[in-house]
Amino acid sequence: MGDAIFKIPTPLMLDKIVTSMDTLYAQMSQIKSSDIRGDVYEYLLSKLSTAGVNGQFRTPRHIIRMMVDLMEPAPDEVICDPACGTSGFLVAASEYLKENRKEEVFFNRQNQDHYMNHMFHGFDMDRTMLRIGAMNMMTHGVDNPFIEYRDSLSDQNPDREKYSLCLANPPFKGSLDYDSVSTDLLKICKTKKTELLFLALFVRMLKVGGRCACIVPDGVLFGSSTAHKAIRKELIENQRLQAVISMPSGVFKPYAGVSTAILIFTKTGHGGTDNVWFYDMKADGFSLDDKRSEVKENDIPDIIQRFRNLDGEADRKRTDQSFFVPKQEIVGNNYDLSINKYKKVEYVPVEYPPTEEIMAELRELEKKIQIEMDTLEKLLKL
Repeated sequence: MGDAIFKIPTPLMLDKIVTSMDTLYAQMSQIKSSDIRGDVYEYLLSKLSTAGVNGQFRTPRHIIRMMVDLMEPAPDEVICDPACGTSGFLVAASEYLKENRKEEVFFNRQNQDHYMNHMFHGFDMDRTMLRIGAMNMMTHGVDNPFIEYRDSLSDQNPDREKYSLCLANPPFKGSLDYDSVSTDLLKICKTKKTELLFLALFVRMLKVGGRCACIVPDGVLFGSSTAHKAIRKELIENQRLQAVISMPSGVFKPYAGVSTAILIFTKTGHGGTDNVWFYDMKADGFSLDDKRSEVKENDIPDIIQRFRNLDGEADRKRTDQSFFVPKQEIVGNNYDLSINKYKKVEYVPVEYPPTEEIMAELRELEKKIQIEMDTLEKLLKL
């Protein structure tokens, strides 16, 4: 709790805070599936004039949950989020294990000790975020999460080949002290763009066989700079890139309207990319405007079901919502990972009636309008 300031100036203010907290806890007991603590902090963050200056955008909880469901964490994982914020990804991973692997985690002393003390690691550069994140993990039943202040991209972060799973939504913008960026990250891609440096960082932090699911802005997929091409080449040639899930631009509203995608890859150190699976997400269960109200259209269950059964995806055509693209084709396209480069659109020819018929209809309409105008004129004269 270093640097924490706790100042309540009047007894009345204390009374209001305690009453509000009671209401919050009552809500939390009713909505057990929600991460209310993270929501409260991020709501306050959205109201601040500085929101988003450091790239602190809220990752929607259903997107976090989808990524965790796609990765299916095991009881022996060592999980890291190097830009953890309120620890949303770590909380979701802990909840997934509770729901799906409860017996393996909690009825095995060794696994339980690992879950409580060694499984979850998170770093951030905002001390307020760290306090919220650590408290969030503890109140979700993880006794001793490793959440610490660290500039993940600098030499402050010595981690190499340490984690088996990385889940993250790294900042797409914000302040970056270029001089402090770790030199081994700059070797992979020499850039000031944080989203590219974080991809290089995931590769460095993962063990061989470790997996990563992360959110990146669309520019990472098709950017033409040397650094953009270098990081895509690294993932395709030296690691095993498995999937690119393209998300609609409204997913991060009202915080930002940026188009994003989820990259899923495994660290091999020796390549292994053969076919990359692309999915074009069109709906996430919420409207894609600033209101983000619930709607029926939702591709998330379909994405999870298809990803878990990739063998059944081989015969899909490029006009479908998901399909495979062979590595050679991606290499031939300058390592471009934009889905629009490979997706084919079927144009259905529209047949219109002959010009004579359209003109005849227009004449008929004109006659009706004239009759109505005459009737209106008579009524006005009365």
